[in-house]
Amino acid sequence: MNKSNMKFTVILTIVAIALLAIITIFISNQTPDESEVQREEVDLTGQPILGQENAPVTVVEFGDFKCPSCKAWGETVYPQLVQDYIFSGDVKFSYVNVLFHGKESVLGSMAAESVYKQDPDVYWDFHKSLFDAQPTENHDASWITTEKVLEIAKATPSINQEQLKQDVEQELTAEQVNIDKDLFTKHNVSQTPTININGITMEDPFDYEAIKEVIDRELEASKNE
Repeated sequence: MNKSNMKFTVILTIVAIALLAIITIFISNQTPDESEVQREEVDLTGQPILGQENAPVTVVEFGDFKCPSCKAWGETVYPQLVQDYIFSGDVKFSYVNVLFHGKESVLGSMAAESVYKQDPDVYWDFHKSLFDAQPTENHDASWITTEKVLEIAKATPSINQEQLKQDVEQELTAEQVNIDKDLFTKHNVSQTPTININGITMEDPFDYEAIKEVIDRELEASKNE
């Protein structure tokens, strides 16, 4: 092989290697193909729903009323979600109780289930008010009590106080709470909040841009169905 041909071969090899490197980087930076995204949709039978039932995208929060991060998520990310997607009818939102903080988590969950059973229309108001009542400091202090949930529910005339008290003290809504327990166990929830979008669990629940990206992709996919 003469020097000219050898030089040409070397150049071709360098170009090929460079192209291969570019292609590899390009592929690695691409959003995973729809078929490659691992999905595990949440069964929301009997769960509270905010938004239109037929919305193409479902966002589920696995949360705990005793969880400071859940309170923070509800004050930061959740309002943006409502404003950008729920009001428009593109997204419906649901909440599944997680019981990571013992008796108070259970009590708060049973109270919320009682309110939902009595009047689904006021559930989200009670939900927000219970999170609002969470102390901003000393999160380990006991604060979810029967007296506290009754005090919060007083703002809602449609809630029967005696029924709420019985539901909490006699654990009459334990069946509904156990359904949630089965759900967060099934979905391997290890931290709160955990956010699931159409069966896709987000790595960072506070990364709203990533949440928007998944929602927008799901909305676009729904248009092609």
